[in-house]
Amino acid sequence: MMTDTTARLAVDIGGTFTDIVLERGAGDFVSGKYLTTHGDPERAVLEGTKDLIAKSGIAPEQIGIVVHGTTLATNALIERKGAKIALITTRGFRDALEMAYEHRFEVSDLYMERPAPLVPRWLRLEVDERLAADGSVLRPFDEQSLLDLIPTLREEEIEAVAISFLHSYVDGAHERAAAEILRREMPGLRITLSHEICPEIREYERGSTACANAYVQPVMESYLRRLKTGIAELGIPGEIMLMMSSGGLCSLDVACAQPIKLVESGPAGGAVLAANIAEELGIEKAIAFDMGGTTAKLVLIDDATPQQNRNLEVARAYRFLRGSGMPLRVPVIDLVEIGAGGGSLAALDNLGCVAVGPESAGSEPGPAAYGRGGTRPAVTDADLILGKIDPEGFAGGNIALDLGLSAQALDTHVGGPAGMDTRTAAIAVVEVVDENMANAARVHATDNGAQLEGRTMIAFGGAAPMHAARIAQKLSIERIIVPKGAGVGSAHGFLLAPVAFEAVRTRLVPLDALDMAQLQEIVQDMWAEASAIVRLGVPEDTPLSESIAVYMRYRGQGHEIMVTLDSLPEAAHLQTVLRDAFEAEYRRHFGRVIPGMEIECLTWKLGLSGPKAAPAGAAADTASSGDPVARKHQVLVDLLSMEDGDAGVYLRSDLGAGAVIAGPAIVTESETNTMIPAGFSAHLSPAGHLIIEAQTAMAAKQGEAA
Repeated sequence: MMTDTTARLAVDIGGTFTDIVLERGAGDFVSGKYLTTHGDPERAVLEGTKDLIAKSGIAPEQIGIVVHGTTLATNALIERKGAKIALITTRGFRDALEMAYEHRFEVSDLYMERPAPLVPRWLRLEVDERLAADGSVLRPFDEQSLLDLIPTLREEEIEAVAISFLHSYVDGAHERAAAEILRREMPGLRITLSHEICPEIREYERGSTACANAYVQPVMESYLRRLKTGIAELGIPGEIMLMMSSGGLCSLDVACAQPIKLVESGPAGGAVLAANIAEELGIEKAIAFDMGGTTAKLVLIDDATPQQNRNLEVARAYRFLRGSGMPLRVPVIDLVEIGAGGGSLAALDNLGCVAVGPESAGSEPGPAAYGRGGTRPAVTDADLILGKIDPEGFAGGNIALDLGLSAQALDTHVGGPAGMDTRTAAIAVVEVVDENMANAARVHATDNGAQLEGRTMIAFGGAAPMHAARIAQKLSIERIIVPKGAGVGSAHGFLLAPVAFEAVRTRLVPLDALDMAQLQEIVQDMWAEASAIVRLGVPEDTPLSESIAVYMRYRGQGHEIMVTLDSLPEAAHLQTVLRDAFEAEYRRHFGRVIPGMEIECLTWKLGLSGPKAAPAGAAADTASSGDPVARKHQVLVDLLSMEDGDAGVYLRSDLGAGAVIAGPAIVTESETNTMIPAGFSAHLSPAGHLIIEAQTAMAAKQGEAA
């Protein structure tokens, strides 16, 4: 008899908590939050999985797939805890990695310091070879010049190497030849080729991406192999798929070879969930708000599609300041991320002002309230003081919160030095962190030419539902959705993501010279690469979805804009269709076009994806449960009026569809608490989502209906 393998497992490792969801069937799941074990991250995953299997009543062999996302690659880059690597590049170009953009990203700071490259100068090694921009060979690859570097690599005990030759995105033959020699001479050395990880123009970004991949590859591959072994030892036969920063899934082998494409895998899962909810509820414009224990993430979602990008900057030395971090050229959901989470630590800065983050208490020792040795106040401590948390059910009752320790930490590090009482200090901490997140949303919207007013906020993560309403007030947003299972929202998003891959090619062609034969050759080349990877997780007889885009510019411009194609145009209309699409997109960005200027096609992109997973949410009871009954009451400080209010505390599991809760109130569940301030009301949708609306907006709707 065949074993039923319909159950699915999703795991999201964050800086503070490891979130795990075990889905037994459509809408039927058990979930939990477990403190992340930073020394060996798989331990929390395996222990949490065993716990959920015991609670679920299913057998391990019934789990047909494991979907995983993690911040380990990002943390390794930020904390500089990756492998010892070397860069091998074209002679004369080893300093491109350090020269970067040759500009000051903060012109007014006389003491500005650039982040050090991942590879120090003595490990940026050169060989004799040189391609021209069109791929022709100016200087053949000299094998002996590479062999001369082998003693240095051995002496320095190099774990991984990035090979980034000039113009290799046009022809990677020299990089492949160098890799063959290194594999022969140094078996076991991990090698990243820039033309494979980033086959695009721009030397600095391509080299930076290749070095970052080499830097995190030994760490990530070792972890993923250990995880695979541990999952198998639990008796789970399901394949492990990894969430990529683009919002698609890839196989474990692809993730081990290209781990840099996992850098924003956790936030990507949340964006997938939010987009699914936007589609389900017919929301045209939304903003996803994900706040966990360490960071907060914001993503704009239009027409149920998260905004995408191919540029990502990590480990910024200056918050919000472009150019101060490490550029990566990988497919990514376009988001803004700041160090603002439940574990973000508060203190007074040099001017005596309250500052919050980016440093976090993490899971070890955690906020002061955890009673695990933390003595500095975190956002969670302030939330507890203000009444936004029901301490009895925090983290499903697995963590007992100590109000006294929170008050002591706030008094010692914020209230006492600033001359404030505990309550005022807590208000100051929460207002600072909420304003930081609101300001990040404003900047992100401005950068993308978008408006926030009138959008619906979709809030998830362990801390987001506690802060969403106040941030919505600051941004003039009147509707908030807290999804079913919001506390582990990114993990739920993993279960909705399709297997997908995105291939790119830089091929500079003037639009007037482009013909169908050239375009078909480029597309077929990308299709072969993408389909080979997607088919690792999608059967041959399953149709794939395709998306095609091209980055275009006027000749002489330094950067491009992305033009999306619904399908390949007919040969007779190829140039006309591309020109019209480019001018429409250019006019959308800049309000005008440039008549008579030559147009160039620079970089081509093809995305392939398998079918989307069926939504996990099952419909709740559509019958109204009547007025819900509060389990208890507690004091909740209203941050708009700064007054204390009497808030009812409701269990989310007690709410039926149609039941209405008027603020101030707290809705509690095992993985999060939702704060509903005065002036807002909440009700449960048929699918189990908690919908919070400003009462002014509700009154306006009722007036229109009348």
